[in-house]
Amino acid sequence: MYYALVIVAIIVCLLLGLIILIQNPKGGGLASGFTGSNVMGVQRTGDFLEKGTWILTITLMVLALLINISLPRGGDRNGQTDELQKQINKPVTTPLSPSALPVLKDTSKK
Repeated sequence: MYYALVIVAIIVCLLLGLIILIQNPKGGGLASGFTGSNVMGVQRTGDFLEKGTWILTITLMVLALLINISLPRGGDRNGQTDELQKQINKPVTTPLSPSALPVLKDTSKK
């Protein structure tokens, strides 16, 4: 499920990039060629591109939330994380004696 959502999100990102690049920032773009004529029922291509941009943007936001929810949790699958957690939580039974501690040499010159 997670990988399918990631692939769909990548496809939506590519489509969103293409649809934004098609648009002209000054309001022309593909709409400028079709404003006066009716070609295959398309009267306002700018409106279509704007609606497509909004739909793809909202879809990308929803996909980002779904990916975050379906993110696999639990760490490493081979059990190394569980073993490390057991070692961390293991209580210390014997205290260290002072002779077992490392002795630091005084390196300052007097």
